Amino acid sequence: MCGRFQLSVKGKEISERFNTEVFDEIHKPSYNCAPTQVLSVITDAMPHKISLLQWGLVPSWAKDLRAGNKNFNCRAETIIEKPTYRLPFKRQRCLVPANGFYEWKPGTVKQAYRFHLKNEALFAMAGIWDTWQRPDGSWLQSFSIITTEANEVMAPIHNRMPVILPKESETRWIYTTDYRQLLNLLKPYPADEMVCYPVSSRLNSVMNDDESLTKQIEKQVGLF
Repeated sequence: MCGRFQLSVKGKEISERFNTEVFDEIHKPSYNCAPTQVLSVITDAMPHKISLLQWGLVPSWAKDLRAGNKNFNCRAETIIEKPTYRLPFKRQRCLVPANGFYEWKPGTVKQAYRFHLKNEALFAMAGIWDTWQRPDGSWLQSFSIITTEANEVMAPIHNRMPVILPKESETRWIYTTDYRQLLNLLKPYPADEMVCYPVSSRLNSVMNDDESLTKQIEKQVGLF
């Protein structure tokens, strides 16, 4: 799964990396992006301008907003089968920019780990999005991050990881209409291009959002 990630760069870096318009008064860098927050994504509807969507997909047919609480991730293996995700996968996809993500290793004491590319470069996680109308008539756009089986770096910590798209496949994810081709992109990212290390338990609270969350700490006794 992917329950927290990092997008701590300024808008200019996102703009240059993804060739999209970003305004710093709209995009807010964060070291601790969490479900229910409104975050910067790049949708197929507006690929050349950053959009702000809530993390936790609320389907267009949902009865209420609470549906998003369990839809911050969706599984690649069943995405074409589940009513919540099937149509967004075919018609409404997005790139979720990040420069790191986090996962917790289960145990007596849950240890958080940061995962990132070896060169600390920005990357895009594969996402889907949808639009839901609130009872007052206003509209909510929300998204979910697609997960797949873990690679060799991720597996000692968790059996799932977000789908990180190769840079050369990002445009295809946004523009391709043949969803069968897109299914081939939903696979683990090469392990030899990734790094992970333990980080502070301060990450556990969404109230904490600063660079110290990304600093490596000493491994706790009995943990990986």
